[in-house]
Amino acid sequence: MRKMTLFTLSLTLLGAAQAQGGGTIKIGAITSVTGRFAEFGKMQLAGFKVGVEEVNRKGGILGRKVELVIEDNASDVNKGLAAAERLVNAGVPLVINEYSSSLVKAQAQYLARQKVPVLVVTSSGDDITKPGNDYVFRLNQPATEYARVILNIFRDNKFKTMAVIAGTGAFEKSVADAAQDLAKSYGITIVEDQRYDKGLTDFRPVLNRIKAKNPDGILMVSYAEDSVALMRQAREVGVKPRLFAGGAAGFALPEFVKDAGSAAESVVTATAWIPQLRYAGTQKLNVELKKALGGQDPSYHAAQAYAGVLVAAEAIRRAGGTDREKVKAALNGLTMQTAFGPIQFKDYEGFRNQNPLAMVAQQVQGGAFVPVYPKTVVPRKIKFER
Repeated sequence: MRKMTLFTLSLTLLGAAQAQGGGTIKIGAITSVTGRFAEFGKMQLAGFKVGVEEVNRKGGILGRKVELVIEDNASDVNKGLAAAERLVNAGVPLVINEYSSSLVKAQAQYLARQKVPVLVVTSSGDDITKPGNDYVFRLNQPATEYARVILNIFRDNKFKTMAVIAGTGAFEKSVADAAQDLAKSYGITIVEDQRYDKGLTDFRPVLNRIKAKNPDGILMVSYAEDSVALMRQAREVGVKPRLFAGGAAGFALPEFVKDAGSAAESVVTATAWIPQLRYAGTQKLNVELKKALGGQDPSYHAAQAYAGVLVAAEAIRRAGGTDREKVKAALNGLTMQTAFGPIQFKDYEGFRNQNPLAMVAQQVQGGAFVPVYPKTVVPRKIKFER
């Protein structure tokens, strides 16, 4: 069976049949090494690498080195389910699950039926933990929080109207739907709500409709290629709200600023983690992630994956071994602090086993992301379009 070394260290992409050999404790992980979500997978792989190195540097788990058995879902639902099945058969005690909400939901439901604990580290669709499952735990913020941080900025700056452009995927729908609910409670009128299917490349018709309605804010929830096209075309047709805002995803990636160029300037986006957060070790983590990425700035997806490794390792340590039921019980009672943020799985507001963690917002200023909200990140002043 072919084995490909990642980062030339102990983090490897293994066939599932290899998962039980040797003296290491093997933890399952699924991510998009290839396919349309591979850019996010790249970030997660860097986070996994840094997390594994840290755990092993500190003595591993119960005196044994930790190793991730990483399965590539190729950004495909069916391949993701096959990857999950391989990890179940491999006997891993826990599976760290990846980026895309549509993929993660299917994988998590299957793994839960097999009574394998699932640690979701990046996927944000509300319905993954709402109503959730006893075997599914999520350390990252749900989609509602992506919408909340943007709508809070709109509310605090007395926006009266807004428009929404969002894809029809699980994540985009969750953020856009949450924005609708929050806008209503904040007294902000949504003058346009356009959902689009994957493959759309010409956003000019909807952007021209929005231009005519002149909203105070525009919330866009799109993946990488769409985020760049949206902002380039928005500048082209002359849309000028007070503020363009992205619901993370493609807008939070360093490539958005690079590929959109001047069109990205002044765009605000929600994000789950930035090195300016006041958690112990954030700056050090940023340096290590950047090194793992060959000098590229990390996105929050890398920090989440890093935290996932630490949480998984701690749960196995507290469980005293790899028994799946004991690992699940350990996750239920776990409280810890990481450079990504505090971790504690709670039931609240209809969510189950959800880590209650707020989002932050950053804005492109001078061709780089800077923090702008909330006050706890020592924010820069927001620059408005008008």
